Amino acid sequence: MTKEDSQLLFTLEARIRHLMLMCDNLKEENAVLKKQLSEELELKKILENNYRKLEDAYNHLKTAKIISVGDNDKLETKQRLSKLVREVDKCIALLKA
Repeated sequence: MTKEDSQLLFTLEARIRHLMLMCDNLKEENAVLKKQLSEELELKKILENNYRKLEDAYNHLKTAKIISVGDNDKLETKQRLSKLVREVDKCIALLKA
């Protein structure tokens, strides 16, 4: 093997080591990113659940307010109660199915 061949082999080995190091670094970075992604997905689920709970509470509050209003809003109250009855009827139909 000539000196030139040996130099080329040395350069090739150095580049391969460098690529292996870069690969290891990318694997570590990938693991960190996967962990961050799973944490963000979990946080998203928690926030979605909180949003649904708040939305339900808001709807209950609106219903309570509509029921407690005076004569001026009877039509709106009647429409809201009709909507609630329809929702209950749908739930009953789903339970029977």
